[in-house]
Amino acid sequence: MNGYTGRGLHGQVVNELGARIVSGRLGHEESIDLGRLEVELDISRTMLREALKVLAAKGLIDARQKRGTYVLPRSRWHLLDADVLRWQFSARPTGELLGQLAEVRAIVEPAGARLAAQRRDEQDLAALTAALAAMAASTSDTAAAVDADLRFHRALLAASHNELLERMAAMIEVGLAARDALVHDGHGAPVEGPVPAHQAVFDAVHAGDPDAAEAAMRALLDQAERDTELLRRAEETG
Repeated sequence: MNGYTGRGLHGQVVNELGARIVSGRLGHEESIDLGRLEVELDISRTMLREALKVLAAKGLIDARQKRGTYVLPRSRWHLLDADVLRWQFSARPTGELLGQLAEVRAIVEPAGARLAAQRRDEQDLAALTAALAAMAASTSDTAAAVDADLRFHRALLAASHNELLERMAAMIEVGLAARDALVHDGHGAPVEGPVPAHQAVFDAVHAGDPDAAEAAMRALLDQAERDTELLRRAEETG
């Protein structure tokens, strides 16, 4: 088991069970056999119950007398929870999920870029510059390229100096990491290199031009959508 949540065995158990639920391996309304899981995962009942408490807090499961512990419908899940998002993207993301991510980004990031151009300080510009440099140096390294892209978008929303937008970055990053990895790992080569589009956003933010920053971010997102569409076509013909 590879843990996303927490540390140690507890985090691994939460991750394993959460991934099973979100992937459908444990289906809606399905009862969870605690005894079987104890044996399968080689854990104590206490540890299992602690893991189930975490999943209940995320809206994935519930427990009732006589009925036991069971999986809740998707409508009850906390879909913006970072772990729930990771579990959704841990398998190969669907076109629908990638489309929803694109819609969220189109709403949030152009506004974030506009505010960043108005409010950025020298520390923000330094963070964006470092992310751009890392992006330029990572063209042949998928993991480094994904990390550099996440750093840039995180720094951009941080430069808005709006705490709620900064929190949105954590949600966007989960899907963006999965989308970036798919685009860069050979399933579909990017239409264009990422640096020019990101540089255009940086230049507008650095110049303090909110209209240009917003427009540059929209152009960047258009490029991202073209890359994703190329990926979809490669899957259909592959």
